[in-house]
Amino acid sequence: MTNTELRGYTLPLSPSGTTALVAPPPWHFAGDVLMVEFLMEPAVLQGLLPKGLTPDEDDPRGAVIVGDWQSLSQDQHEVAEPLLGQYREFYIALKAKFNGEAVVRSPFCWVDKDFSLLRGHIQGYPKKLGEIGMTRSFPVGQASPRIDAGGMFRGTLSSAGYRLASIGVTLERVVAEPPELMTAPLAHSRIFPQWAPGGAGVCELVTGGSTDQQVSEVWAGQADLSFFDSPHDELSRLRPVEVLDGYRFSFSETLTGGKLLSDDGR
Repeated sequence: MTNTELRGYTLPLSPSGTTALVAPPPWHFAGDVLMVEFLMEPAVLQGLLPKGLTPDEDDPRGAVIVGDWQSLSQDQHEVAEPLLGQYREFYIALKAKFNGEAVVRSPFCWVDKDFSLLRGHIQGYPKKLGEIGMTRSFPVGQASPRIDAGGMFRGTLSSAGYRLASIGVTLERVVAEPPELMTAPLAHSRIFPQWAPGGAGVCELVTGGSTDQQVSEVWAGQADLSFFDSPHDELSRLRPVEVLDGYRFSFSETLTGGKLLSDDGR
């Protein structure tokens, strides 16, 4: 008797491959985004960048981005099982350059579903598990803010029993374009340590591979931002020196695979 070939883009493998935690790309995403930009000390920003990336010393900008996402694989299995495609995300975006071109670096990221965590690690997204709260908006009733002037939205992050961050945005006006930190190419570190003695691990700097980006009307307004200390996370290291505008919009993209920038992701 011969063994049946086991299938799956990721573990767990099975004869059909349907047990795999993540299906192969392309991956499609759509969701609502709450975002707050801030300025930080250039030296702090530099300390969070790998070799090959440099800060924009004239604009040492970062952002907190909170997303309530729906994702879809090419086989669309998430249509029948919504819980396999829905998740929330809270990440830091830093403005940087690679060979003079604008890129975005995410040093820290949290999600609330296992499939999103593994899918992120495949790309090099530094995802951990966390509890993420985000104000929703509905077109009827009094229980939610409207996407209009005066609408107040909040996002929160906790992990392992510690509150890590809180952001808030009060909508004031519509702006013409989404923030660059939402749309510029991401530069990730794909790190997979070697396991077998003498084997080779993976340590690459790659792009995120975002395509087919679409953005709704973008609302901007006054924002607030707080990071908190934790024994196992380092968001308080960012130390914003000025909180800038906040934004609320919907966003979609497709990820098809990245591009190798460097063989050294550290």
